[in-house]
Amino acid sequence: MQVNRSHRHCDAYIAGAYEHPTRKADDKTIAQLHAECAAGALRDAGLTKDDVDGYFCAGDAPGLGGLAMAEYMGLKLRHIDTTEMGGSSYVAHVGHAAQAIAAGKCSVALITLAGRPRAEGVTALGARNYGPGVPDYGFELPYGPAITNLYGMAAMRHMHEYGTTSEQLAWVKVAASQHAQHNENAMLRNVVTVDDVVNSPMVADPLHRLDCCVISDGGGALVVVSPEIAKKLGDRCVKVLGAGEAVKHLNGGQVDLTYTGAVVSGPIAFEQAGLKPADIHYASIYDSFTITVLITLEDLGFCAKGEGGRFVSDGNLISGVGKLPFNTDGGGLCNNHPNNRGGITKVIEAVRQVRGEAHPAVQVPNCQIALAHGTGGSIGTRMGSATVILGSYDA
Repeated sequence: MQVNRSHRHCDAYIAGAYEHPTRKADDKTIAQLHAECAAGALRDAGLTKDDVDGYFCAGDAPGLGGLAMAEYMGLKLRHIDTTEMGGSSYVAHVGHAAQAIAAGKCSVALITLAGRPRAEGVTALGARNYGPGVPDYGFELPYGPAITNLYGMAAMRHMHEYGTTSEQLAWVKVAASQHAQHNENAMLRNVVTVDDVVNSPMVADPLHRLDCCVISDGGGALVVVSPEIAKKLGDRCVKVLGAGEAVKHLNGGQVDLTYTGAVVSGPIAFEQAGLKPADIHYASIYDSFTITVLITLEDLGFCAKGEGGRFVSDGNLISGVGKLPFNTDGGGLCNNHPNNRGGITKVIEAVRQVRGEAHPAVQVPNCQIALAHGTGGSIGTRMGSATVILGSYDA
């Protein structure tokens, strides 16, 4: 397909990014966490809440969602977007904010995520019950599908189709742990080996405990601004080069568990950016489970379908060692998966990398182009994917 170069890039920049340092928020409300994340991102951007005229949030925002949070934070808005795509929402919001800015709907867009499942006693990802009104209720809830089972099912199918092994999946966790050791806020900072992963307790065959993400409180926020405002703020702003989103569902039972919506969202983002997978210096990949990363890498074109196991093996995701450094903050597998929704942290670490502000031990040299990808819902049922490609100020 021919790329229209004159309208290739999004006309927007990420000016502020903030990840809440807490991983257990016993003394904070969800609204307070949202507000603290917002304040942090605005401070990082050199702006205030009075500059914000667009607000983006998803299902984690309490009460009336965006309406309640706008009042709580005292925002005077011209535009609001409460698109809900699970953990991929906040990656999609970056693209939506860029579109809104290009359309003149707002010039300073604030995106927030926050939650406190640990403080509320959540210790495992069980079945998600959204009530009897959802169309899948009568077909699926009687069987008690837990999140781990659904991802285990996808992993088992990938192993059956392509010969993927538990040892190959383990390399994803090993890479995340190599990075997390340098992150003082990471929940799991101990470096692990392939043997550690495959010998950890089985949770949902073939996924072991160490194949699963952490459960954490906290959150994060992003500030997306117009080119005019970015010029005033300086070269720490990170350009949004491309964005894509997609929904994949069960298709009336004709479902292939070996791919995700990234097969659609990725090409859209790459086309808009005028780039290809080989151009990416760093990738933030949603890592609810090790299998999530492996399948997503295939779907985004970093390797052929079925080659993900070989691609992640032998440290290829480790910064300074492998061909595609990923999740240099430790990701959801080791660092932070706030409110069981990790999309925003993927964008935050990609911003750090492009700015050259990641930890020196994991900073990718001359990182000018980064990709962030979010997964929402479950790759075993209905799910959403969102991809953004970011570049340095003059990219």
